[in-house]
Amino acid sequence: MPRPSIGDTAMTDAGRPAHYRAARAAGTAVVRLRRPVDRRSLLTRWCDTSAELSEPQADYAAWLENLPENLHAGATAQALRVIVQRDLSDLLAIEPPHGFGRD
Repeated sequence: MPRPSIGDTAMTDAGRPAHYRAARAAGTAVVRLRRPVDRRSLLTRWCDTSAELSEPQADYAAWLENLPENLHAGATAQALRVIVQRDLSDLLAIEPPHGFGRD
């Protein structure tokens, strides 16, 4: 999502640092948001992600079982069947290699 505009027209390359300096001189609070860094190893991230796939699949299976009879021929039921029938055992059985003593 793009940042909101400050004015009616786009700032020039010279206007952007001038606006920054003026805002700092006026005492405007600086808000910087950064995503937290994921410090887990690739192996741990793979294991966590592949394990998380089986949870929604079970939820979708329950949803398909509780779907009313008149919706069994619809697009929702078809999508749920595809998700439920997907075999994740091969994906869960993969064990990636350890990486250069960092895992």
